[in-house]
Amino acid sequence: MQNPEVFILAIESSCDDTAAAILQNDKVLSNVVANQLIHTQYGGVVPELASRAHQQNIVPVIDAALRKAKIQKEQLSAIAFTQGPGLMGSLLVGSSFAKSLALALKIPLIAVNHMHAHILAHFIDEEGFEKPTFPFLALTISGGHTQIVRVNDFFDLKIIGETTDDAVGEAFDKSAKILGLPYPGGPLIDKHAQLGNPKAFAFTKPKVPGLDFSFSGLKTAILYFIQKKKLENPNFIEGNLDDICASIQFTIIEILMDKLKLAVKETGIKQIAIGGGVSANSGIRKTLKETENKYGWKTFIPKFEYTTDNAAMIGIVGYQKFLTENFETSSVVSKARIQF
Repeated sequence: MQNPEVFILAIESSCDDTAAAILQNDKVLSNVVANQLIHTQYGGVVPELASRAHQQNIVPVIDAALRKAKIQKEQLSAIAFTQGPGLMGSLLVGSSFAKSLALALKIPLIAVNHMHAHILAHFIDEEGFEKPTFPFLALTISGGHTQIVRVNDFFDLKIIGETTDDAVGEAFDKSAKILGLPYPGGPLIDKHAQLGNPKAFAFTKPKVPGLDFSFSGLKTAILYFIQKKKLENPNFIEGNLDDICASIQFTIIEILMDKLKLAVKETGIKQIAIGGGVSANSGIRKTLKETENKYGWKTFIPKFEYTTDNAAMIGIVGYQKFLTENFETSSVVSKARIQF
């Protein structure tokens, strides 16, 4: 029988969002995120500014999470934090606070892999959302990662396909930059794509063997296409923005789906779960849901707030590690790159 009094404080600070959550077992009591708007003027995340903002935000965010959950810090069973991957300065802010508070409260410290958390976010107890059963395939898509992972158990995961260069989130953001859209551009491409014709312009899909991905060639093709069209018509982007965005998004989704279809064929696993910031994309969500009828897959799409960087997903991994007493000492180190 589950202990109803397991309270996990989770801290996420891998990039430019400071987040804290309180979980009671696998149920989220609070999930607070402080965004850093300062990066928009630079067209991307500035690591030094991100770590400074985390230092300013972390105490108020954790305080808000505790108050919203209506518990005292003395009730906490353990503290989970993002060990990596991510920006080193940002990670250190979260890990340093987690270590100090765990030491002060004399409770266990739990280190969490950020990408592992994106996958296990599906196991948060959320009304109206079904949990996958093992084994399943996870498509983790974000600004820094594009992976297909075979998930055999909570802690038995194997990457069977990944990007050889750029991640899908970067492909969206760089394409948006080429089009003159502000950072972060991925959500804006999605917004314009919903109004455009996905077959208006054709972009060649990269030929990469096996289950691996590549997006650098697609970015270059989009850049050359826009440069050529602007020479012919300086107002080309303004006059065709919706169709350009729809065509870019259609191509990226086709690349992802081609690899997923191959992964299902090779593994025989027809349960597909998506995670990571790019899984918030409406086109990807719609296409994946359509596969249930088209290919007989069972698809799992997390609640929107658990797709972008958040602490609830760190907390669910923390809870599973708590059950197996998989704890760390204060000597644990943050890692910009980390494996499952």
